[in-house]
Amino acid sequence: MRLSDRIVDNIVILQPKGKIMGGPDTSLLHDKLHEYIEQNKKHVVIDLADVDWMNSTGLGILIAGYTTLRNHQGELKLANVTDKIQSLLTITKLVSVFEAYDSVDEAVKSFSKT
Repeated sequence: MRLSDRIVDNIVILQPKGKIMGGPDTSLLHDKLHEYIEQNKKHVVIDLADVDWMNSTGLGILIAGYTTLRNHQGELKLANVTDKIQSLLTITKLVSVFEAYDSVDEAVKSFSKT
């Protein structure tokens, strides 16, 4: 997995590419989240448009990110959830945990409503 990041309207956009399978991916996302939390940037959107596949460890990475942000009074939302990942979220009942949006723009705008 490769991870790019940018800021839009003071909201962090993380864009993983490839497969989220655990191993080094775990620390990559974890370290990036903590870097932004230290900068007091606690609203994060993960753009899943370029994620080919995610296994159960990958789901664990998302849950850990969600929990980390919640523990720091932040929020994590998903954007561009692919059909494969949507299926995983549904099967694991995590679809009720994560707020998911069809685009990064919609996810970014949703923060202004909270």
